[in-house]
Amino acid sequence: MALRGGDREGAARALGVALDPEWPAPDLLDVLPGTEPFGAWAIVERAASIVVGDIGFHGPPDGTGILEIGYSIVPSRRRRGYAVEAAQALLAWAIAQPGIQGIVAGSAAGNDASIATLERLGFERTGEADGELRWRWLRQ
Repeated sequence: MALRGGDREGAARALGVALDPEWPAPDLLDVLPGTEPFGAWAIVERAASIVVGDIGFHGPPDGTGILEIGYSIVPSRRRRGYAVEAAQALLAWAIAQPGIQGIVAGSAAGNDASIATLERLGFERTGEADGELRWRWLRQ
Protein backbone atom coordinates (compact mmCIF):
# COMPACT_ATOMS: atom_id res chain seq x y z
CA MET A 1 0.00 0.00 0.00
CA ALA A 2 1.38 3.41 -0.90
CA LEU A 3 0.15 5.88 1.71
CA ARG A 4 3.44 7.11 3.12
CA GLY A 5 3.91 9.36 0.11
CA GLY A 6 0.26 10.44 0.18
CA ASP A 7 -0.63 8.25 -2.79
CA ARG A 8 -4.26 7.61 -1.87
CA GLU A 9 -5.16 6.42 -5.39
CA GLY A 10 -2.31 3.90 -5.36
CA ALA A 11 -3.33 2.69 -1.93
CA ALA A 12 -6.95 2.28 -3.02
CA ARG A 13 -5.84 0.30 -6.08
CA ALA A 14 -3.57 -1.90 -3.96
CA LEU A 15 -6.39 -2.64 -1.51
CA GLY A 16 -9.03 -2.98 -4.20
CA VAL A 17 -11.42 -0.65 -2.36
CA ALA A 18 -12.04 3.07 -1.95
CA LEU A 19 -10.59 5.02 0.98
CA ASP A 20 -12.86 7.09 3.18
CA PRO A 21 -11.70 10.74 2.99
CA GLU A 22 -11.15 10.65 6.78
CA TRP A 23 -8.86 7.60 6.63
CA PRO A 24 -6.12 7.14 7.64
CA ALA A 25 -5.49 9.23 10.71
CA PRO A 26 -2.14 11.06 10.45
CA ASP A 27 -0.56 8.98 13.22
CA LEU A 28 -1.17 5.81 11.21
CA LEU A 29 0.91 6.95 8.24
CA ASP A 30 4.16 6.00 9.98
CA VAL A 31 3.09 2.34 10.23
CA LEU A 32 1.72 2.02 6.71
CA PRO A 33 2.21 0.07 4.59
CA GLY A 34 1.75 -2.81 6.96
CA THR A 35 3.44 -6.02 5.92
CA GLU A 36 3.79 -7.72 9.28
CA PRO A 37 0.96 -9.90 10.57
CA PHE A 38 1.19 -8.10 13.93
CA GLY A 39 0.91 -4.68 12.26
CA ALA A 40 -1.98 -2.56 10.96
CA TRP A 41 -4.96 -3.97 9.04
CA ALA A 42 -7.63 -2.01 7.14
CA ILE A 43 -11.29 -2.30 8.16
CA VAL A 44 -13.50 -2.36 5.06
CA GLU A 45 -17.21 -1.63 5.00
CA ARG A 46 -18.41 -4.43 2.73
CA ALA A 47 -21.58 -2.75 1.42
CA ALA A 48 -19.74 0.35 0.17
CA SER A 49 -16.37 -1.37 -0.44
CA ILE A 50 -14.57 1.43 1.40
CA VAL A 51 -11.91 1.52 4.13
CA VAL A 52 -13.55 2.95 7.25
CA GLY A 53 -10.88 2.30 9.85
CA ASP A 54 -7.93 0.25 10.95
CA ILE A 55 -7.03 -2.29 13.57
CA GLY A 56 -3.85 -4.04 14.51
CA PHE A 57 -1.17 -4.65 17.04
CA HIS A 58 1.52 -2.33 18.36
CA GLY A 59 4.12 -4.84 17.23
CA PRO A 60 4.90 -8.52 17.78
CA PRO A 61 4.17 -10.21 21.11
CA ASP A 62 6.36 -9.38 24.07
CA GLY A 63 8.49 -12.02 25.78
CA THR A 64 5.48 -13.35 27.71
CA GLY A 65 3.19 -13.81 24.69
CA ILE A 66 1.20 -10.59 25.19
CA LEU A 67 0.10 -8.37 22.28
CA GLU A 68 -1.31 -4.84 22.41
CA ILE A 69 -4.26 -4.11 20.13
CA GLY A 70 -5.43 -0.74 18.84
CA TYR A 71 -8.19 0.33 16.49
CA SER A 72 -9.78 3.40 14.98
CA ILE A 73 -12.95 4.01 12.98
CA VAL A 74 -13.48 7.20 10.97
CA PRO A 75 -15.97 9.51 12.74
CA SER A 76 -18.68 9.22 10.08
CA ARG A 77 -18.80 5.40 10.44
CA ARG A 78 -18.63 5.02 14.23
CA ARG A 79 -21.26 3.21 16.32
CA ARG A 80 -22.01 0.67 13.61
CA GLY A 81 -20.18 -2.28 15.19
CA TYR A 82 -17.14 -2.22 12.90
CA ALA A 83 -14.58 -2.11 15.72
CA VAL A 84 -16.21 -5.01 17.56
CA GLU A 85 -16.50 -7.14 14.42
CA ALA A 86 -12.92 -6.46 13.35
CA ALA A 87 -11.54 -7.00 16.86
CA GLN A 88 -13.39 -10.31 17.24
CA ALA A 89 -11.80 -11.54 14.02
CA LEU A 90 -8.34 -10.28 14.96
CA LEU A 91 -8.52 -11.73 18.48
CA ALA A 92 -9.53 -15.12 17.06
CA TRP A 93 -6.61 -14.96 14.64
CA ALA A 94 -4.16 -13.85 17.33
CA ILE A 95 -4.96 -16.57 19.85
CA ALA A 96 -4.52 -19.17 17.11
CA GLN A 97 -0.89 -18.04 16.75
CA PRO A 98 1.70 -20.05 18.69
CA GLY A 99 2.77 -18.59 22.01
CA ILE A 100 0.08 -15.90 22.30
CA GLN A 101 -1.21 -15.78 25.87
CA GLY A 102 -3.25 -12.58 25.95
CA ILE A 103 -4.02 -9.15 24.55
CA VAL A 104 -3.85 -5.75 26.23
CA ALA A 105 -5.34 -2.43 25.16
CA GLY A 106 -5.54 1.20 26.19
CA SER A 107 -8.37 3.69 25.95
CA ALA A 108 -8.95 7.28 26.92
CA ALA A 109 -10.96 7.54 30.14
CA GLY A 110 -13.67 9.57 28.40
CA ASN A 111 -13.92 7.43 25.27
CA ASP A 112 -17.17 5.68 26.17
CA ALA A 113 -17.49 3.98 22.77
CA SER A 114 -14.03 2.40 23.03
CA ILE A 115 -14.67 1.37 26.63
CA ALA A 116 -17.94 -0.28 25.57
CA THR A 117 -16.14 -2.03 22.69
CA LEU A 118 -13.46 -3.46 24.98
CA GLU A 119 -16.04 -4.57 27.54
CA ARG A 120 -18.15 -6.20 24.80
CA LEU A 121 -15.06 -8.10 23.66
CA GLY A 122 -14.46 -9.45 27.16
CA PHE A 123 -11.52 -7.25 28.16
CA GLU A 124 -11.14 -6.51 31.86
CA ARG A 125 -9.97 -3.14 33.12
CA THR A 126 -6.64 -3.47 34.93
CA GLY A 127 -5.98 0.14 35.96
CA GLU A 128 -4.47 3.29 34.51
CA ALA A 129 -1.07 4.04 33.03
CA ASP A 130 0.36 6.90 31.02
CA GLY A 131 -2.92 8.82 31.17
CA GLU A 132 -5.14 6.07 29.79
CA LEU A 133 -7.24 3.19 31.04
CA ARG A 134 -5.56 -0.19 30.60
CA TRP A 135 -7.34 -3.40 29.67
CA ARG A 136 -6.47 -7.11 29.47
CA TRP A 137 -7.94 -10.10 27.67
CA LEU A 138 -6.44 -13.48 28.52
CA ARG A 139 -6.61 -16.78 26.70
CA GLN A 140 -9.44 -18.85 28.19
